[in-house]
Parts: sequence; C-alpha cells; structure tokens
Amino acid sequence: QGEIAAACVAGALSLSDGARVVALRSKALLALAGRGGMVSVPLPAVEVEFLTTGYADLSIAALNGPSSTVVSGEVAALDELLAQCESDGIRAKRIAVDYASHSAHVDELRTELLSVLSGISPQSSDVPFYSTVTGERIDTAELTAEYWVRNLREPVRFAPVIEQLAAHGHGVLVEASPHPVLTVAIGESLDQTTGFVTGTLRRDEGGAHRLLLSLAEAWTHGATVDWTAITGPGRTVDLPTYPFQRERFLLEVPTEQAAPRDPAEEAFWSAVEREDATALPAGPAESWQAVLPELSAWWRDRHERTVLDSWRYRIVWRRQDETGEPTRLTGRWLLVVPAHSALTETCARALSRHGAEVVTIAVDTAATGRDELAAALRSAGSDGPTTGLLSLLALDGAPHPDHPATPAGLPATVALIQAAGDAELGAPVWCVTRGGVAVDDRERLAEPMQALFWGLGQVASMEHPRLWGGLVDLPATDRDADADTDADAFDHLATVLGAGSGEDQTAVRGDGVYVRRIVRAPLAGRPPVRGWRPAGTVLITGGTGGLGAQTARWLARQGAPRLLLASRRGPQAPGAGELQAELAALGAQVEVVACDVADRAALAALIDGIPAEHPLTAVVHTAAVLDDATLDRLAPEQIERVLRVKVGGALHLHELTREHDLSAFVLFSSFAATFGAPGLANYAPGNAMLEALAEQRQRDGLPATAVAWGTWAGAGMAEGGIGERARRHGLYEMDPDLATAALGAVLDHQEARSVVIDVRWERFAAVFASERTGRLLDELPEARAAIAEAAQSAADSAAPAPDELRRRLAGQPEVERDRILLELVRGHVAAVLGHTGERAVAPTRPFSELGFDSLTSVELRNRLTTATGLRLPATLVFDQPTPNALAHYLRGELLVDEAAGLPVLDELDRLDAALAEVGDDQAVRARITHRLNALAARWHASGAAPESTGDDLDAASDAELFDLLDNELESP
Repeated sequence: QGEIAAACVAGALSLSDGARVVALRSKALLALAGRGGMVSVPLPAVEVEFLTTGYADLSIAALNGPSSTVVSGEVAALDELLAQCESDGIRAKRIAVDYASHSAHVDELRTELLSVLSGISPQSSDVPFYSTVTGERIDTAELTAEYWVRNLREPVRFAPVIEQLAAHGHGVLVEASPHPVLTVAIGESLDQTTGFVTGTLRRDEGGAHRLLLSLAEAWTHGATVDWTAITGPGRTVDLPTYPFQRERFLLEVPTEQAAPRDPAEEAFWSAVEREDATALPAGPAESWQAVLPELSAWWRDRHERTVLDSWRYRIVWRRQDETGEPTRLTGRWLLVVPAHSALTETCARALSRHGAEVVTIAVDTAATGRDELAAALRSAGSDGPTTGLLSLLALDGAPHPDHPATPAGLPATVALIQAAGDAELGAPVWCVTRGGVAVDDRERLAEPMQALFWGLGQVASMEHPRLWGGLVDLPATDRDADADTDADAFDHLATVLGAGSGEDQTAVRGDGVYVRRIVRAPLAGRPPVRGWRPAGTVLITGGTGGLGAQTARWLARQGAPRLLLASRRGPQAPGAGELQAELAALGAQVEVVACDVADRAALAALIDGIPAEHPLTAVVHTAAVLDDATLDRLAPEQIERVLRVKVGGALHLHELTREHDLSAFVLFSSFAATFGAPGLANYAPGNAMLEALAEQRQRDGLPATAVAWGTWAGAGMAEGGIGERARRHGLYEMDPDLATAALGAVLDHQEARSVVIDVRWERFAAVFASERTGRLLDELPEARAAIAEAAQSAADSAAPAPDELRRRLAGQPEVERDRILLELVRGHVAAVLGHTGERAVAPTRPFSELGFDSLTSVELRNRLTTATGLRLPATLVFDQPTPNALAHYLRGELLVDEAAGLPVLDELDRLDAALAEVGDDQAVRARITHRLNALAARWHASGAAPESTGDDLDAASDAELFDLLDNELESP
C-alpha cells in the first residue's frame, strides 16, 4: 500500500480515490485468504526462476533486491520449494500471510476490480513518481484502474526502481515506517560508494530520539537536513569528526620566522581594514576620514591579490636532456591495439628494435569486455613473465556503437586496466595517446578527445599505483600518413618505457621527450590584456546548480544585462525561483530554462531563441553529472552518462557558437583532472577534455578559458565526502567571491588554461606521493620538501616490510597473529581518517560508520598493499566491512602458503579457470550459481566456517535476535 500512499502524497490521486484503492485492495486480499501463501528466497530473481522451473502454481511476486526475491502461489508448491531450498542450504522462509497476491489467483478478481475502480481520476503530478509495476519513472496520469489491478497482479519490481532512482542521482533514500523492512534490500541495490539508505523509526524505538538519530545518519551521508526546524533559529557550530579525546590539535608556532611582525603594524592595518579611525594614531579621527576609505580599499585589494596569486598554477612541459644511449627494453611486452590500427606494425617494430619481445593482442573496442581481455592477457603471458603492457586502445576515437558520447577506446581502456589487475601479470600498463597535448606554443592541440585518457590516467595512478605505468602522447599527424609516423618519436617512446625514471606523464616528439609539470603562476602585478565585463546575454549551463548560481551572482554584480540559466530541471530546480529573484534584485534580466545541454537540437533552439537586442556574448559551462566509482567497478553506461553532459554539452556549445561574436567561452574543470583522485575515474576524464578543448579553441583564434578548480565553499564537491577528504589532505575550500575574482583575472589575461586551488603542499604532496613517486610536483619546492620528509619518515618508521611481516606472523600462535594484523589495520585506518592513534578505531565498527567512502577505501587499500605486499582489490573495505573482518582476511591471504599443496585448492584453481570461460547464457549461469550456493551451504554446515546471518541483523529487534539464537542452539 506504500505506492498508493505515495500517489496521494504526490498529488496524483485524491485522498478519496486513494482510500478506495486501499479498501478494494484489502477486500481482494481477504477474498484470496486461505488459498495460498508467499515465501522469501535470498537469491537473485534469475536463480529463483530456475528453482521454480516446473512449478506451474508458483509465480515471482517481488524483486526486492539483488539477492532477495519473493515467490507466491499454492501452499503445496511452496512447501516443496521450501524443502528443496532446505536441502540445498538456502535459508528461504515463509511469509506470514495466507494469500497469494502477485500471482494468477488475482486474475479471478480482475473484472470486479476494474469495475469498482473505474471511477478514479489520476492526474499528472509535479513530483517524480517511480512505479514498482513498470520498474521505471512514469506519468502519474497512467495510475488508472488497469494500473492498480496490475499493481496487485504483477511482480513488485522494487529493486529495479531503486536502481533507477540511483541512476537518476537520488543517492539518499529514507524508508518512512514504524520499523525498517526494506532498508537491507535497498542497500543491496544501491552502490554503497555513492548511495545511502536509512529508516525513520524502529520497532520499540518510536520516539524523537530515534527519528533524530536517523536524521543525523542521513546528514552524515550527505543529505540536506533543515536542523533549524528542530532547534529553532540560532548559530550552528561544526563539531570535530573525531571523538573528544582532550588532545591538542592546534598548530605549533614555528620557532624560526623569517620576519617577526610588529604588533603595532598589525594593529594599524587591522584598523585600516575596519575603517576604524578611532584606533589610528597621530591626531584626531577626523584627520583620517578623507583618506581612510581609499586606504582601506587599497589594503583589501592588496590582500586579495596576494591570496589569489597563491592559488594560481599552470601546467608546463619541459624537454628532457639527452642522456647518452637510448634505454634498452627487456623481456616480453604485450602490445594491445584496436583491430585494424595503422600504427600496430610501426609500434611493434620500434619496441622490437629496442630489445623487446612483442606479443600483439588485437581488440574489438566496441565488443571485447573485461573477462575476455583478462583471458587474452593470461594466454599471452602464460609462457613466461611479462615486463610491460602497452595500450594503443585510446587511439580508437570512433563513437562507441552503444554509447555515442563515448569514444570506443575509453571503455576499452577501462576494461583493459580492470583485466590487467584480474590477470595478475605483475606488469605495468602504459597508455598511448596521439595529439592529446601540446608541448609548446608552436603546437596546435589536435585531438581534445584524447585528453580523456589523461584524466583517466591520473586516477589510475592513484587507485592502482603498482599496476599503472603511465601516459605517453605521440605527435599528431595527418591520418593518411599514419604508417609513416616520425620514427624518432617511436624511438623516444621505447626510451620512456624502459627508463624507470618515475616520469609517468610524457609526450614524445621528433626532437625528444617532454615531461609534464605543475608550476606556480602568480600574476604579481602583471597588467591585464583587457578589462572583461559581461554584455548582452550570458548563457550559464548548470545555472541553477551550486557553481552556476555562484557564477551568476558574480556576473550580475559585474553588470551583466541578461543571464540565461539553463539546467536539466530549469524553473523546477530547488531554489531556482529564489535565485532568479536575487539576481533580478542585482539588476540583471534573468531567464531560467529547462534544457538538456547534451541534446544538441534543444540547445540549438535555446541559443536561436536569444533576443537580438541582447545577443549571446559569453558562455559558462558548469553543467555536470556525477556517477563515479572506482576504476575496478566503472561500467560503460556510467561513462556515457557523465560524458554526454560534461563533454557532449561542451562540444555542442563549441559548435553552435562558433559564428557568434563571443567575448568569453568558459569551461569549468576540476583539480581531479590535474592531480587525479581515487573514486573520480568517471569525473576526471571529461574535465581533462574540457581543458584541451579550450586550448585548441584559443590556438584557433576563438575565445576560450578552462579553469581546473579546487573546491568551492558551499558548492560543488566541497559539500560531500570528496570535500571532506580534500580538506584532510590539504585542499581547502575557496571563498566563492574570491574564486570568481580569480575567474575575472583569468578572463582579463585571456588565459586558455589555469589551475586555481587553495592547497597546503606540506600535507597534499605527502599524500599524493605516498604510494607512487611521480614527477608532476618537481618544480614546487615546498612539495618536494614534503615528499622527501614523508619518505624519510617512512624509512625511519618501525612498520615491518612485507617479508618481515610474513616471517613475524609465521612464528606466532593464531591469537597473536590476529592481534598483530588487527593492530596493523587499525593503525592504517586511523592514519587515513586523520585520527591520532588506533584507539579511535573500534575493531567491530563497520567502515561505513567510521566514515569511509570510495576515496578513503582506495587510500586504505594502497597503504595495506604497501604494508603487506599483497595485491588487494579496490573494494577491500566493502568486501570486509569491519577492521576485524579485514584483519582476518589479511591473515588468510598472507598465510595462504600454509595451505599449499592441498589437492582441493588445485581443484578450485581449475574451477576458477572454467568459470572464466562461461558465456552470457543466463539460464546456464543460474544453474551454476545454484550449484555453487548449495556447495557453499554444505561446506558451512560441515563446520568449515561460521555462517553469516547477513545484514538482516542490523534491523532485527532484541526479540528477533533471541529467537534466532534459540533456533540455532536447538539445531542438531
């Protein structure tokens, strides 16, 4: 009946119509009473369908979650199903009802139900409505009598609805009920790295305390909560993210300072800034009145310029000095290429010429997936060790046939990185691009889409520091001349691959090797090229979002005559009306429109509709969609969803405005494209491409500005887990007023690419280089010093090397092994979360409650990889939910040799290989899964391992827990 209530709340049904549907539904169930039943089976629907094959009297009644399915039908058939499940070790259970809704029993009442409900009058609602009948969002005008009969007759497609909600950006879900029933199933359907579910109340916890606790849980996972509705007006204060431990967290004052400040001087300038004439010396206050406003403005401007200069950076390319003979390659190199690539032979010859044994693997980028690639890599590396893997997949820039906004080479490269990890070759993966960067002012950046792989590579280096080799850009040439590409560049490519210098961001040209660096770029009083001010109409995509709204305010204050704010929801976006009124009060004519910038025709119509009296003069592209995951979990559908807005929208704007007389074309990028960040594998690539597009436009004489921003206070990524982690690692939120002032300076100086970020290098650099020593920060002295200090500290630490750790564990009893590994895990968890010691980390507390997300989980994985020498998955903390569980897992991996030689392990290895060959036939896969589940159940029953009761325990009452214990203790 929850869907009926939802329809009433959404305004799709009147209360009287809703009551009629509820009453008739209850009457129908009474009519079916005593004639059937329902059973819950903890398996995916496809496996349950296999189990129920041959039972004509059973139907799938509900798809509650990926491993939660309900069956309804005749009691006798359900009894047989329960017996079968019990014999197979499947914990199916009967639901306490005596009717079989969502089955053929309902057909007997169909005519009567349609007749009684024929008078209801559904209407379209403004509130989005997701149907558990169709599994998708629908127009609520479709909630007719026929719909409500289907609602009672057809399976409840609850899990598909949750997946749809998550895909559409709804990351926080709340089950409003006196006791959570569906939160476990919802949690299974959500991606736990980006989604969160909670209830409101619990059984026997129906008071305000439980509700407030649920609100707090939602708030800590990123939900917006209006606390003033509870606390009333007043000032709120952020509490620390750690327990009160009565420890000092204040920064110590350095013992040496370059120039001690004069207290009198500080007091003077403080008074000037406040324009407080009474606090100034030398005569009566009246004598200061004439000069104080101008002096105060000068002081504030000077201070602002100093801050902004400290935020400004840019990317440069440095040509490496020649170092004698080219480096020789050794061993076997796997060359992974798109089918029919013209560069395959050229590249293979170059590698062979420099000493490599080359094995070429041709890939259909549009069809070959992770498993097939892993099998191909294993086969190619089966005859001996592999030294390296070089990928040319990025050179396939044709649109993917199923994902047109995505070049086919991008999901193929993601799949290759995943497959390389699965194949465990122990060899680095290098990615080649072509024309994706410009190393000096003489070059035109030819292929902006190639920059996607540079954004991807930054994240790969952070998430897979031991797997990722690096990026190498080849010079762009005429496509017809591919086979005759400059041989010198390929010689330099071989040199880069064999150098072992830590240079993992390189470009090879005929005259040598270029390496990527970030450097400071203060204006230092340099006069602007122009004084840019908005005129005519300024189009802002994502205009109702956090960054778009802040930019719109700045433009209005700068005198913009007309602002056109485009977003997917337009006037229906939260706060759109208030923003429009605020901008109008600042003097701008404002129009807020709903427009999907990924829809070229809709965007063209929007631009064509701009009035001639206010012609389009500037574009600001802030629109973006977030659908991130770690590389190991990233799917082609997610890549397409993000690129169609970020990249597709930018390309549409580029093409549709080429003939307009624009004074500014601004693209919002992110620091993730410059440095990379774990968990942002689907965010960094599009941002890197925007920066490349801006560079290409400016070389072509078109206005263009791309800014790789740090986090903005009150907008963008600063509001969630990414912002929290950024602060912990030395990236601080920038005041929006100062950030937009920085944008103004970039426009005044007509810079194509800039990095604007507030960073504390002593913290950020140490983290950036903790698992992988790159060379990007080499020209920042404070970053180099921080990296050197961190390296020395690591060398001086007492942490045992992986081999020493294994030896230490081998000589200890099991209890002591557990203690050592738990201490190791808790210490690294504390370091990742910024705690002062392992005491802050409870061994049994779930990582999700400790504050872990996809970013921090990768950081912990990297730390433990270094400490143990193991190859650990990026999903480590999601697979092992507590420090205790993780320590137990590490013990099994570290001491696996103790079980070596057992014949059963050899059999499992062969089974693993056989499973990799299974195709996509769902019926076959369901049969295999059923057999494996039954085998695992018998293994657990034999006493091999304690059986987990799963997440159901989280929502169980005390009485339910005692019942469960009684049942288990009474079992033979």
